[in-house]
Amino acid sequence: MTARIGVVTFPGSLDDRDTQRAIRVAGAEPVALWHKDKDLKQVDAVVLCGGFSYGDYLRAGAIARFSPVMEPLLEQAKAGLPVLGICNGFQILTEAHLLPGTMLRNNHLHFICRDQKLRVENAETSWTTDYSAGQEIHIPLKNNDGQYVADAYTLDELEAEGRVAFRYLDFNPNGSQRDIAGVTNEAGNVVGLMPHPEHAVEPLIGTGRTDGLPFFTSILKKLVNA
Repeated sequence: MTARIGVVTFPGSLDDRDTQRAIRVAGAEPVALWHKDKDLKQVDAVVLCGGFSYGDYLRAGAIARFSPVMEPLLEQAKAGLPVLGICNGFQILTEAHLLPGTMLRNNHLHFICRDQKLRVENAETSWTTDYSAGQEIHIPLKNNDGQYVADAYTLDELEAEGRVAFRYLDFNPNGSQRDIAGVTNEAGNVVGLMPHPEHAVEPLIGTGRTDGLPFFTSILKKLVNA
């Protein structure tokens, strides 16, 4: 039976089609979810894709967090449903308190778009098992509000529990504290990161590498073997 992975589209989402394609390339079935949907159509996992939901009014992700689709997503994520938040999706997950911390405007106050080197810090989440801890990868990055911040206690807790999933290498593109590019919840089923793995699943696009594909093959293997 083919794994079904939902991709939520909010007003202002930009990367829903790219994310659906990445899911197909990995061998799963993408399922389009609309922000007004009140159920998740019995999907096996969900991706909150990148973009600028509701134009980033108030704060990035702050309005999308109250969309109808978030109610069942919150409930099921807390019960173990795998959820990946990419860029704006990461922002939404912090606003929904599924992940700790929050996002501020890039410290240089400019939009940034570049190929970004990362180190995989946690290869045991639902979305990262096809990586190795310490592996260095290149993933496209594009954001305006990508500066990850949290209080010192939370940062220390994330470090101590191994919940920093990815870290920026060589260059911190947005001022994120401790070079954090992505984090996971305690259970490892919810992961958020600012770079865009869906843009690095085929050699002809993005970085020219396929370093983002393991996100989608990882979750597929987990669902197939569950």
